[in-house]
Amino acid sequence: MRLAVVLNQGGGKCDPALPQRLVALFRTLGFEADVRSVEPGGLAAAFAAAAATAPNALVAGGGDGTVSCGAGAAIDADLPLGVLPLGTFNHFARDAGIPPDLEGAAAVIAEGQSRAVDVAELNGRIFINNSAVGLYPMIVQDREAQQHRLGRSKRLAMIVASLRALRHFRRHRLDVRIAGREAPIDTPLLFVGNNRYETALLSMGRRARLDEGGLSIRALLVKSRLHLIGLALRGLFGRLDQQRDFANLDNVREAIIASPHAALRVSVDGETCLFETPLRYRIRPGALRLLAPAGPD
Repeated sequence: MRLAVVLNQGGGKCDPALPQRLVALFRTLGFEADVRSVEPGGLAAAFAAAAATAPNALVAGGGDGTVSCGAGAAIDADLPLGVLPLGTFNHFARDAGIPPDLEGAAAVIAEGQSRAVDVAELNGRIFINNSAVGLYPMIVQDREAQQHRLGRSKRLAMIVASLRALRHFRRHRLDVRIAGREAPIDTPLLFVGNNRYETALLSMGRRARLDEGGLSIRALLVKSRLHLIGLALRGLFGRLDQQRDFANLDNVREAIIASPHAALRVSVDGETCLFETPLRYRIRPGALRLLAPAGPD
């Protein structure tokens, strides 16, 4: 049995000795592992090349952005995907029940038990967690700049960027089109999640399932900076009201987000990119064969 493993060198837990450790670890589990460690900019090409070697499974080692890239390659090649959670947050692995330690995650891959989970898509790009317009992409861009210029940790840079974002409050005028109906909305923050999320401010919470077959759309309902600060304070104490503080739509199959702007900066699984508008989202139920413990019934 052979695995093709792609590691993100930019991941916080990826050190120069890791490839050889993984080769030895998977050998003890009965697998031959072809391990490639690449820079973040080369991930897409590396996953495509690894998938082309016809392994029994493709394995993504890194954070959620790396796993998202690997998911697209695995779906294209009709391969199961294994996950080694080597990023800072690893939200997808957590929601899938994959152990956070390397040995535990490798054991799950070696067991070979796969389950079909959903992925979402934005203008043709696959994502596994969520996408956002507004405050969150601004926060991510600021966080990445701090990490690059100041060498701050991802967590510290995220806290600083979130505080700065409160100072630069503005709402975005968007038109949300679903199933032939259209509704305008002014919001500082719009999330589109792959399946239904618990709601938290400036981030998304957990998902109970990865196979409900629908997008989850959340728009923050605040009109001023002071209102947002008050909401943030309530959020610290777990007092957000999902009905009062957010516009919510669940179990959405497709959504079009239109804007007066020709392009918008959008976050996709924690990475920011410019996307031409309108933004076209859709769910792809059961598209990914994930090597993970069995999900809830």
